[in-house]
Amino acid sequence: MNLSEAALEKEYIVTEIQTDDDEMESFLFTLGCYSGEPITVISHLRGGCVVSIKDARYNFDRQLAEAIHIA
Repeated sequence: MNLSEAALEKEYIVTEIQTDDDEMESFLFTLGCYSGEPITVISHLRGGCVVSIKDARYNFDRQLAEAIHIA
């Protein structure tokens, strides 16, 4: 499952970042979004979602949300 399919206010664990874009993967890593880290979807937006990672909130577009796989 990816972030765009996640339920609101439920904590998930990032299992994989599925992308061929090294810049995107590096950007997510700098935010603390990598395998094994907890992530929570705060709200779904038309173009993506708002997530909480390590006490910070970020707005991810649909492409980023679909690249982040969770369990």
